[in-house]
Amino acid sequence: MKPERFIAKWQGSTRTERSAAQEHFLDLCDLLDVKKPQEEDKHGTFFTFEKNVLKLDGRPGRADVWRKGCFAWEYKGPHKNLVKAYAQLKEYADALENPPLLIVSDMNEIRIHTNFTAAVAVQHVFQLAELMRRLRSAAFPPSFRRRRPTVGSAVGSRAAARRCG
Repeated sequence: MKPERFIAKWQGSTRTERSAAQEHFLDLCDLLDVKKPQEEDKHGTFFTFEKNVLKLDGRPGRADVWRKGCFAWEYKGPHKNLVKAYAQLKEYADALENPPLLIVSDMNEIRIHTNFTAAVAVQHVFQLAELMRRLRSAAFPPSFRRRRPTVGSAVGSRAAARRCG
C-alpha cells in the first residue's frame, strides 16, 4: 500500500475502535511491508489481535494488538483520550511480559511510549501524515520485514538461510 493511499483512507475516519482497529493495523502492516499476525504466528501465541490479559486488579482485559517482546497496541475511536488508553496498556503490561513499546492510536494520531527497564519512558507522538517517516523504524525493526536480507556475505547468507529457508 502506498503512503498516500493509506493516509487518504484513514485521515478523517470516524469509524469506531471496534469497527476499524484490525483493518487499520493490517493496512499499516501492508504500508510498512511487515508481516501480519496471521502470516507470522498462525496460532496467536506471540503476535495476535485481542490478546487476553488480567489487569493488575485481576479483572480481565484485552490488548488490541500484541507482539511478544516488541509491543502492545491499544486503539481508541476518533478523538478519544489516548492518555487513558496508555494507562489501560500500563495495566496490561505485566501480563504481556512488559513489551518495550506501548503504542496507542485513534487512527489519526499514534503515540509510541517506550517501556524499557531502568529507563525513563519517552513518548513519540505523530499524526497520520508523518506515519512513514517515523513509525517504520520505531515499532517494526528490520527483522520483522518481509524483504529478504541481502546475501552479500557469509553472515548474510546464513541469515537468509535461517529466515527464508
